[in-house]
Amino acid sequence: MSALLVVVALSDLFAVYVGVRLHTLLDAEEGSVLAWQQEVDEAYSLYGTAGQLQGYTYLASGIAFIVWFYGMRRYAGVLGPDRFRSGPSWAIGSWFIPLINFWMPYRIAVDMWGASTRLPADGEPHKVAFWPVNLWWGLFVTATLFQWYAGLRYRNAEDIAEIQDAVLQVMVADILEVAAAAAAVCFAVRLTAIQRVKAAEGPYVSA
Repeated sequence: MSALLVVVALSDLFAVYVGVRLHTLLDAEEGSVLAWQQEVDEAYSLYGTAGQLQGYTYLASGIAFIVWFYGMRRYAGVLGPDRFRSGPSWAIGSWFIPLINFWMPYRIAVDMWGASTRLPADGEPHKVAFWPVNLWWGLFVTATLFQWYAGLRYRNAEDIAEIQDAVLQVMVADILEVAAAAAAVCFAVRLTAIQRVKAAEGPYVSA
């Protein structure tokens, strides 16, 4: 799953590279093309190919991530069954319900993190550091919303100035998605690690 997220990040970086090339071929101020029309057409074509590549990698990584997310939810339910407010099936279903998918997967991730964290020796609950979950989800939602907005601007652009501005915004969205993919890898690796430690060493930290 982490390997697919790396592939997603690479596809985003490729899209940024192609976007920079297209951006430099357009002159927003003069409203004219700075290169031969054939070169501009090739840049547009390559930009479209980069977008298709992103779509394929997003789909593959999205399926793999949701399958992994469901598996981790089931395992976390064994480690800390009292930490959850919903059943394991919501680890899949929550991603496909409009509006709810901007909140509930995050709540499930928080519950998984808490269930996978070991307690102090006295058994009293303590404050858990959720920053990997918060970082991943914050970047994921931000990148998703900004990518939707930038893509809409690009599709509706009518002149060279608007296209150049939209391409710049799409590049920013792609960079945000690279950061979100990196944060997702961090979240996945750390969650897997703390689950393994709790399973191997027990629910309580040695005094």
